[in-house]
Amino acid sequence: MATRAQIGKEIRLARKAMCYTQKALSEKIRVNKTTISEMENGRFTGSFDIFERVLNGVSLQFEVNKKRHELPHWDEIEALFAEDDD
Repeated sequence: MATRAQIGKEIRLARKAMCYTQKALSEKIRVNKTTISEMENGRFTGSFDIFERVLNGVSLQFEVNKKRHELPHWDEIEALFAEDDD
């Protein structure tokens, strides 16, 4: 899953590709400009409804995927179990 910072970067790129300022987008979708800024900077913790409105405003969509669990590489296993020499 993407981090908040990665999602914010995608929102910013999409907004700029559409030639919108944060203010213009906020007026179009009726979301506070500060909220858009928080999203683009990875600090938004508000409602999914607002998040969805911003994504729709820049022609993006939210996708849900199963969480992937990654095992360490064989070369890393020894380091994981190594004892400290201190």
